[in-house]
Amino acid sequence: MITWSVITRFTTLLTVLLLALSSVAEAQSAPGVHTVGVLTPHREDAAYPVFFETLRQLGYHEGRNLRLLVRSAEWRHDRLPALAAELVQARPDVIVAINTPGARAAIRATKHIPIVIALVGDPIGTGLVSNLARPGGNVTGISTMTGELTSKRLSLLKELVPGTRRIAVLFNPVDPITGPQLRDTGRAAPVLRVEVRSFPVKAPGDLPETFGHILAWRADAALWLSGQANAFQRRTIELAAKHRLPVMVNQRVDVEAGGLISYFPDYAELFRRTAMYVDRILKGAKPSDLPVEQPTKFELTINLKTARALGLAAPPSLLLQVDHAVE
Repeated sequence: MITWSVITRFTTLLTVLLLALSSVAEAQSAPGVHTVGVLTPHREDAAYPVFFETLRQLGYHEGRNLRLLVRSAEWRHDRLPALAAELVQARPDVIVAINTPGARAAIRATKHIPIVIALVGDPIGTGLVSNLARPGGNVTGISTMTGELTSKRLSLLKELVPGTRRIAVLFNPVDPITGPQLRDTGRAAPVLRVEVRSFPVKAPGDLPETFGHILAWRADAALWLSGQANAFQRRTIELAAKHRLPVMVNQRVDVEAGGLISYFPDYAELFRRTAMYVDRILKGAKPSDLPVEQPTKFELTINLKTARALGLAAPPSLLLQVDHAVE
């Protein structure tokens, strides 16, 4: 005989089962919904919204036909492998891996899910791909060409700071793209007739002591190598102003924050093209058939207010090249 208590227990069990099935359904993409995973070392880039806006312009709308899974290491690169594994477990249609550490973690986590690398300084030099034209495997994306830009950055810094003979080169020693940049620096220095000396900085708290060494060496200017140095920029700008040392920082946003000068690929354009690569893969293109693209648009930004505070006047030849002048 079926009693009321039996019916109640059965109803409760059925409710729990339905809720569990519903949770599983929510964790999976519905038919017609594309899942895009994003693995990033941090979220503090003003150009990220361009990536998401470009996806919307291409017809992808979160909650309708797009499911986004964003995983950020929040500056802790040691978390990237676990976050990459977490994304792979969710089985997205494509993974966007930001920066060289993020790209490495994603590539190690899967050989099957398509990966679009973005903001990677030297994909060949760091072993991410073996060929830019035909990368092969499951990886393609956009390079920043960082390893080849240091000589241009040194030249611009020397042009802005007349009489420069010694340039200190700051870098994060754990950065995987340090090597190519230091080699480019070594090749450029004799041509530019400047002496360069490298100063590794492991943490922002080490910067005051590092500046002490730079000043003792009597550097005329300093340059931050590009890469995993975003967390160092704010403190660098403060110390550069305090010690009246001209420093080339990393990005336009750093110059807008008070830095002197920067020269780098247009981040917004790089993220826009990254979204377009995601679109092509979602429409059936194979990563192995898509070349790793290099930047075509670069930004030279100078903070004229900071320059005046340092007693510098940008020469007309340099001002003609400026894309953004911060007053």
